[in-house]
Amino acid sequence: VQLQASGGGLVQAGGSLRLSCAASRSVFRITAVAWYRQAPGKERELVAAVTSGGASNYADSVKGRFTISIDNAKNTAYLRLSSLGPEDTALYLCNADVRTRAFSPSANYWGQGTQLTVSS
Repeated sequence: VQLQASGGGLVQAGGSLRLSCAASRSVFRITAVAWYRQAPGKERELVAAVTSGGASNYADSVKGRFTISIDNAKNTAYLRLSSLGPEDTALYLCNADVRTRAFSPSANYWGQGTQLTVSS
């Protein structure tokens, strides 16, 4: 299984965007997802995380602006971003725990990242 992140691009400050993290094939369940971001010269930071049960947490810098979710019917996780500012410019990477089959344990996977650039 591979995770394919998409949805990044160039957006103006104040705008919105939705990032997707899709499994390359049908899986039994995405049990947890986390989105990270890394800006040039900065350390990678955890932006948001969620479990398939709905428990979520967010970095203080994105609370109220970002929403993370999992849609297991589509084998895809999302990160909805709004009220974007230049400080949100970064490479966004998804990480997920995936059960490929009903009887298999979860395995952890990384997506390749999608670049978001917010212009002021």
